[in-house]
Amino acid sequence: MTIQELREKRAKAWEAAKAFLDSRRNEKGVLSAEDDAAYTKMEQDITDLGKEIARLERQEALDAELSKPTASPLTGKPMGGGDPDEPKTGRASKAYKEAMLTALRTNFRQVSNVLQEGIDANGGYLVPEEYDSRLIDALSEENIMRRLGHRITTSGEHKINIAATKPAAAWIDEGGALTFGDATFSQITLDAHKLHVAVKVTEELLYDNAFGLESYIIAQFAKALGNAEEDAFLNGDGTGKPLGIFAATGGGQIAGTLTAAIKSDDMLDLVYALKRPYRKSASFIMNDKTLSALRKLKDNNGQYIWQPTYQAGEPDRVLGYAVHTSAYAPEDAIAFGDYSYYNIGDRGTRSFQELRELFAGNGMVGFLAKERVDGKLVLPEAVQILKLNDTAAAKG
Repeated sequence: MTIQELREKRAKAWEAAKAFLDSRRNEKGVLSAEDDAAYTKMEQDITDLGKEIARLERQEALDAELSKPTASPLTGKPMGGGDPDEPKTGRASKAYKEAMLTALRTNFRQVSNVLQEGIDANGGYLVPEEYDSRLIDALSEENIMRRLGHRITTSGEHKINIAATKPAAAWIDEGGALTFGDATFSQITLDAHKLHVAVKVTEELLYDNAFGLESYIIAQFAKALGNAEEDAFLNGDGTGKPLGIFAATGGGQIAGTLTAAIKSDDMLDLVYALKRPYRKSASFIMNDKTLSALRKLKDNNGQYIWQPTYQAGEPDRVLGYAVHTSAYAPEDAIAFGDYSYYNIGDRGTRSFQELRELFAGNGMVGFLAKERVDGKLVLPEAVQILKLNDTAAAKG
């Protein structure tokens, strides 16, 4: 079944679920236990379809990236006074790429001198530049914060200047004395926290030239790194990891704390708790379970505030704003804001190592990828957090 067919199927399932919900509420405005179970099953089917759509979209994006040609077409004229296909050097060179693959497939028994550019004190090899960029592409598909945040590549501690106070205008009489205010600034520092992922592969896979080893390793490393990063970008406390947007200290501002089940008016309050300039590019981040509660809410005109998207690549919306869900978002909070003010600092390039001896007895070889990354919300007012009550039920 194609992505478009799945989207149409989900849209029809949602219309059926809304009709069921409207027709089965009793005089108290609630469902019976039997009807509630039936609606929960319908809602789960909608959620599962949404996850399958997202999964197929990520698969299409990764397939498209990995199927790109490895050589560029000839665009310059012969003897035209310049070589558009000038050979690349260092880790971007074709020789470095081929030497890396040869080393992988021979258990690092055939190591070319060209790889010495990337050797470190522990015997590691820097990933060829082509693979490094493909790894970044894969991370963008797995990690919503890398798509929404602002990414910076740093070579050391990266200081970000923040305007702490702004000048204010004041009326004065003709010939009156001027008043001066102080312009003050603060700084936020992006450091680097180490993140790693290790996998094991059999020796047979290394020796099989027909097997796309590099694609397998990239996909596995990308998924693991992306999941760990997203958890930290959302929930990290800043100790040994990035500082997340839901962090109690250093995260987004608390717009309110509910003492009862969430209502549609609470979502309106959250939207307007965010200052107008930030609302232009704002969106929601929440857990899938939280979204399931919002699907039952209606506005004052009797319209459901959640609307599924019919367009490929477009997110669902609540109150007209895009909704991004994450398994790592807390179930007791909803974020709404402009996440471009969340800065992600990548320190240098990722490194790649072979762990040959550790699993030698099992006929396997381990591979290790490491990166250093940090993340902070530089303007807390750019993201508002609504803390939810523990009550799972929602009122319309």
